[in-house]
Amino acid sequence: MKVNILKDYEEMSLATSQLIIEVMKENPDGLYCFAGGDTPVKTLQLLVEAHQKKIIDLTKAYYIELDEWVGLKQDNTGSCLSYLNRNLFAPAAVPQSHIHHFDSLSSHLDEECQKANEYIEKHGSLTLVLLGIGENGHLGFNEPGVDFDNKAHVISLSSTTQSVGQKYFQEEMVLKEGITLGIRQLMESEVMVVIANGVKKQNAVRKILQGEVTHMCPVTIINEHKNSYLFIDELAGGQNENFN
Repeated sequence: MKVNILKDYEEMSLATSQLIIEVMKENPDGLYCFAGGDTPVKTLQLLVEAHQKKIIDLTKAYYIELDEWVGLKQDNTGSCLSYLNRNLFAPAAVPQSHIHHFDSLSSHLDEECQKANEYIEKHGSLTLVLLGIGENGHLGFNEPGVDFDNKAHVISLSSTTQSVGQKYFQEEMVLKEGITLGIRQLMESEVMVVIANGVKKQNAVRKILQGEVTHMCPVTIINEHKNSYLFIDELAGGQNENFN
C-alpha cells in the first residue's frame, strides 16, 4: 500500500484524480467502479474536467455501481446511482450501455447480484476501484464482520451506516439493507484506491496504518491488495504516530 498524505480535501482530491487519469489513459476501455458519498465528489468532478479537456475519454470506459440502498427508486436523489449520474455520467455523457447498476427494487436481488458478478467476469476484472471509508470502516456496504470471500451480495446495514446515510435524503428513510459488490471482487481489481478526509475518519485510518487486517474493520484489507493507494488529508491523519 502506498500512503499519500495531503494538506486538505482539495489537494487530496487532485492527487487522487491524477492517479486515476493515468490509469484511464493506459486502460481507456477498462471497467471502473467509483464509490458514492461526500468524499469522492471533487475527484469525480476533476475527472469530468479532464474529460472535457480531452485528456481522457470517459465515454470509452465501462462502469459498475459499487452499491445501492435496497428498496430505493433509482431516481431518488439519495440513491448511489443518482449520485453517479449527477457527478460523473451525465456531465461526461457516458452512454447507458457502458453502465451496469443494481436494480434495488427487484424482488429477486440474488439475480441482481449474479448479474453484477457476470458483468465483472465478462470484463475479466475491475480495472480500478475508488473507495471511500465508512466511519465504521466499511467498504461499499461491506459492513464489519463481513466475509472477505463474498462476491456481490445483499447485507443488513449497521446502525452507524443507517444513521449516517440519512444525510443523503431530504426526509427520514428506512435504510435496513444494502446490495454491494464483495470484498473479493474489490481485491481482484488491478488498482485499489481508498480516500478519506476529516476527523470522523481518523479511527478507521489508524486501523489501516496499524497493518492488522480484521473483518471488524473491512477497509484494513487494503493492506493485502497487490497495488493499493491510500489518499488522506491531514485531518483524517490526526495525531497518528504512523505518519511521523
